[in-house]
Amino acid sequence: MFQLLWILLIGFVLGVLAKLILRGPQSIPWWLTMLLGAAGAWLGNAVSGWVGVRHTSGIDWIRHLLQLIFAVALVAFVAPAWNRSHQNR
Repeated sequence: MFQLLWILLIGFVLGVLAKLILRGPQSIPWWLTMLLGAAGAWLGNAVSGWVGVRHTSGIDWIRHLLQLIFAVALVAFVAPAWNRSHQNR
């Protein structure tokens, strides 16, 4: 249970950072921001494992950077689609 809370917290932080990095407003709800951040963290972990930099001595800066890059990419891709689909409501 604690691991799920940790994943959602990290997802929310990554999602908010991704929204801050991107230009313009991303009108997506907080829960979608959290899910996209969590998905970015998962993808970043997977890629860092494939590249071989997931576990290094000290802080895993490359893994964290990959997580943030994937979160930014997901928010940049999903936010416009969300806005188009919810524009007429």
